[in-house]
Amino acid sequence: MRKIIIAIDGYSSSGKSTMARDLASRIGYVYVDSGAMYRAVTLYALRNGMIKEGQLDAAALVKALPDVEIAFNAAGEDGRQHTLLNGEDVEKEIRSMEVSGMVSPVAAVPEVRHRLTDLQRSFGRERGIVMDGRDIGSTVFPDAEMKVFVDASPEVRADRRCKELAEKGEPTDYAAVLANIKERDYIDTHRKESPLVKADDAHLLDNDHMTIPEQMSWLLDLYQKISNGSN
Repeated sequence: MRKIIIAIDGYSSSGKSTMARDLASRIGYVYVDSGAMYRAVTLYALRNGMIKEGQLDAAALVKALPDVEIAFNAAGEDGRQHTLLNGEDVEKEIRSMEVSGMVSPVAAVPEVRHRLTDLQRSFGRERGIVMDGRDIGSTVFPDAEMKVFVDASPEVRADRRCKELAEKGEPTDYAAVLANIKERDYIDTHRKESPLVKADDAHLLDNDHMTIPEQMSWLLDLYQKISNGSN
């Protein structure tokens, strides 16, 4: 069975990272969370005073990009791959609401996207990779053999995000989470640089009313067809 590149794009909190990670584990592929990379850059900007009162100093961030190194370590005891920012494990910090609230403006900076796109493409040179994000199938890997676009309503995604945060023991406010998701949707779909769009050859997965096992069955069926050359 040939190794392929699998690109999973979609809206924030649509569950694409979970399904991409689980799919990679099932088929023995490498998983790369591109969203975590943008979150790491956002955390760097927050820590270094480049974001004040919700405003990003894009020029300062662009100047500092050569000092930002992002990598992933092997899955730890929790079974998850962790994100490293300049050698520090920041997996927990990048999932905070503070980072979530600023990641879309950071991701809209062209120089940030160019830097991370190059890094993401380097991960896919050997193929056998599953990567999720906003522009993986449309920009990073336009020739990916398997492209999936995940969609769900903002309300369903907000509910899922609140449950995820609650499981981590973090306080949540549904209205605030929903507002953040809608704001990120607008920024992601309206930015000039690589906006969030469904690639023409992507398969749509609307998971509003699907369970995780149902989603995985759908993905595995599609993977089998494509990797065997029957789709």
